[in-house]
Amino acid sequence: MATHDRAFDARQGVPRPGRLGDPEMSLGSDPRADPRMVAALRAVGLDGHGEPAPVTATSPYEEQLGFIEVVEPGFQMLFGALFSDLPAVAGVERSTEQISGPNSRVVTVHIHRPAGVGAAEARPGVLHLHGGGMTLLSAADPNYVRWRDLLAAAGLVVVGVEFRNAAGALGPHPFPAGLDDCATALAWMHANRAQLGVSTLVVSGESGGANLTLATTLRAAREAMRDAIDGVYAQCPYISGSYATPPPELPSLIENDEYFLGGQMMGVMAAVYDPLGQHARDPLAWPYFAEVDDLRGLPPHVISVNELDPLRDEGLAYHRRLLAAGVSSVSRTVNGTCHAGDLIFEGAIPDVTAATIRDIAGFAHSL
Repeated sequence: MATHDRAFDARQGVPRPGRLGDPEMSLGSDPRADPRMVAALRAVGLDGHGEPAPVTATSPYEEQLGFIEVVEPGFQMLFGALFSDLPAVAGVERSTEQISGPNSRVVTVHIHRPAGVGAAEARPGVLHLHGGGMTLLSAADPNYVRWRDLLAAAGLVVVGVEFRNAAGALGPHPFPAGLDDCATALAWMHANRAQLGVSTLVVSGESGGANLTLATTLRAAREAMRDAIDGVYAQCPYISGSYATPPPELPSLIENDEYFLGGQMMGVMAAVYDPLGQHARDPLAWPYFAEVDDLRGLPPHVISVNELDPLRDEGLAYHRRLLAAGVSSVSRTVNGTCHAGDLIFEGAIPDVTAATIRDIAGFAHSL
């Protein structure tokens, strides 16, 4: 009887999805998964359950930092391999600038624009904040360079931010260091709209970058910079910090656990981001905890989630709270895909990637 109750919704008598219904289910065996994406995952051995990490959210801080230092190059190698055979994106120009922030802090930004389009012909702009749970990866990694190229090829002026991470090669700089750098980049981009040829400004990012996207927006509202942001496009946001002990109101953390992304690993990254646990319910660290009053008056949002992502439900919860606050918000679920699958697996599901690029560009042009 216990097995039946676990596998079936007691109210409707239908199978419960993912690992809620079958704890042994993997991304490779879940019937909802796009088979093209599964084949790409299988080729790199990631269609099943991963090995448990040697550290947890309660391990000593130095051990957590050491673990992330080891795994970061592995992620970079994986993404490098997935993107190495894709053709270059045509019609894009790139440049890099160093901008100054508070306390003489210098932040590197990467600028991508449609080729041959000068500042006199203003285009929608995107401030892009990369993923990695605020703890690892770099804006200079080839997958993020390509993502900015794709957005620029769609007619946008894109600025990618090399913010400080809480661990890895660009760390260790816990919260709020990375957020400070993103706020610096936002202020610079807003102040230089004319020089950059930017008409409207959208803040966008995925996973940890979506956390920083939403947190940067909340911070701008607090600091009387609300007019700096015209729109927000957050993809698969990593915003609750509730990964070591998933709460019942976020069932996707169990339903899709270890589907490319696992709760144990996310719990370690969350612990490193806020080592003393002082900001566990601070919306600037974990936007999931923003109250309706924090959200009132914010610019239009799009919250895009992936069906087979552990983080799906926290993104949808944030969307619903935006609506309760009277903010224009559209939710979008990319079916059949794992966490950030529409970004990561362009080679396997190019039509899905293209649809997301079109949606971001369409949103930016609509503002």
